[in-house]
Amino acid sequence: MIEIHWYTIVAAFLLDFFLGDPARLPHPIVYMGRAISYFEPWFRKKIPHLLISGAIFAVSLILFTWVTGTAVIKVAFLPHPMVGECVQIILLFFCFSSKSLKQAAMAVNDALKKEDITRARKAVGMIVGRQTESLDKPAITRATIETVAENFVDGFLSPLFFACIGGVPAALAYKMINTLDSMVGYKNQAYLYFGRVAARIDDGANFIPARLSVVMISLAMAVFSRPNSIQALKIGFNQGRRHKSPNAGFPEAAFAGGLAIRLGGPSIYHGRVVEKPFLGEQFNDPEPFKISQACDLMLLASFFATVLAGLILAVF
Repeated sequence: MIEIHWYTIVAAFLLDFFLGDPARLPHPIVYMGRAISYFEPWFRKKIPHLLISGAIFAVSLILFTWVTGTAVIKVAFLPHPMVGECVQIILLFFCFSSKSLKQAAMAVNDALKKEDITRARKAVGMIVGRQTESLDKPAITRATIETVAENFVDGFLSPLFFACIGGVPAALAYKMINTLDSMVGYKNQAYLYFGRVAARIDDGANFIPARLSVVMISLAMAVFSRPNSIQALKIGFNQGRRHKSPNAGFPEAAFAGGLAIRLGGPSIYHGRVVEKPFLGEQFNDPEPFKISQACDLMLLASFFATVLAGLILAVF
C-alpha cells in the first residue's frame, strides 16, 4: 500500500471545496466511464453467461483501476517525493465531488426560486435517476435533497474512507466501483444479471461509510442546532434501514432528521413506479430553501469527516 498522509487528504478537500470539477482538465472518472462502455460489449460477447461475464467484467475493471493508480503514483515518486505527493493530492481531488454536487443542486434551487418548473425538472434530471417530467415543486425539492444526501457518501465519504484504509489507489478503485454501479447496476432487462455483481460490490463498499455518514451529518448539524443534531442521529439510524437500498436510506434519513423535512416516497424509474418509504414522515415536505441548507450541511459534514480522517492519519 502506498502511504497517505493527513495533508494529502486536507489538500484534496480544499481543492475540491474551492475549485470543484475542473471542466478543462482530463478527469479520471470520465475515462472510467469510457472504459466501462468500451469493454462491456466485449465481455458480453466473449462470455455468454451474463452473471459470470458481468462479474469478471466488474472485478477486472476495479483491479485494473487499482493497479493503474498504484503504478502512476509510484512512477510519480521516482523523480522526487514532492512530485509523488502532488500526484496523490490531484488524484484524490478528482475522487471528491462535493463542490460540483452543490453547484448542481443550487441550479435546481435557482430555477425553483424563479418558479421555472420546466428548467427545475431539467436541472434535477441531470443529477437523479428517476423520471422528472411530471415532478411538482415538492417532489423536485425532495429529489434534489435526497441526491445531496446520498452523494455525500458516494461523492465524498466513501472515497475518503477508502483513501484512509488503502491509500489513493483504493479511493480510485472505489470510484470505479461507484461508476460501474451508476452505469450497469440496474434491475432492468439489460443489466439484471450482467450488472448484478457490480451493484452488490457497490453495496458492500458503501456499507460502512453510509452508516458513518449519520454520525458525520449529526456532528455537522450540531453547529446549527443541537436538538436537530440528536434528531438526525436518531432518525438516521432508526429510519435509514427502511429504504430499499441497503445504504442510501441512512444519509437520507439523517438529512431528514437534521433539516426536519420529509424525504422519500414513490418515484418513477424507467417507466415503473417504485414505492419508497417516507423518511422523516412526521415532518412536512421541504420548501425549496431547504436545498441550500442541505448543501451547507453536506459541505460541513465533509469538513468534519476530513478533520477526523486527518487526525486519525496523523496519530496512526
